[in-house]
Amino acid sequence: MEKVTVRIDGMVCGMCEAHLCDALRKAFPEAKKVSASRKHGEATFLAERPVDRELLKKAIDETGYTFLSASSEPYRKKGLFG
Repeated sequence: MEKVTVRIDGMVCGMCEAHLCDALRKAFPEAKKVSASRKHGEATFLAERPVDRELLKKAIDETGYTFLSASSEPYRKKGLFG
């Protein structure tokens, strides 16, 4: 599983965050733990498979916000004793 972090420009309110989360869920139905932060200018989600960067950029750009960059890293679930 991978944690995908997307840098986004243009979010100014809670509705912007919700709009981006909805767009990411629509583009990547298998995405888990989708969240966005206007304060940090990014959105994150978990994906089972590597994410197509062009599809990710297209999904963000179609919302009217600006895709800046994307990165991914392996995600390890944090358990009670881990």
